Amino acid sequence: MRGPYRKRMILQPPHIKSFKPSGVPQRALQTIILQVDEYEAIRLADYLGLEHQQAADQMQISRPTFTRLIERARNKVASALVEGKALIIEGGNVDFIQPLSRCKDCGETFPQNQRSERCPDCGSENIEDLTQQYLPNRPGRGGHGHGRRGR
Repeated sequence: MRGPYRKRMILQPPHIKSFKPSGVPQRALQTIILQVDEYEAIRLADYLGLEHQQAADQMQISRPTFTRLIERARNKVASALVEGKALIIEGGNVDFIQPLSRCKDCGETFPQNQRSERCPDCGSENIEDLTQQYLPNRPGRGGHGHGRRGR
């Protein structure tokens, strides 16, 4: 019997939480859930071009686990693009290396280690913790979104 999954280390929360085909109302779309660790796998391998071992090391998981993760993520993204589904980034057993906050007024994103009660760009006090959107066990959030909804 296997033990609990290890948390996957993610550099920072995604800046964008969802994507959908233009011109189609959200309520009319089927949805695919891309977990935060799957998003990070795509960011590391496909966006930054890291080898699987390098990416696995950054996420503190094994290379075979990373390979399974990236294949699952690529399949979900391809399905969303080809079948015209919404893609929502949420859930997963993750921890963030660099937590982020965002100003709800100007959209500026900044590391929480620079966090004050005000946005460093516009001075607004209307700040949200991006990290909290993606951590498991938040009320109203699936936390461990598995696979696809509305399929």
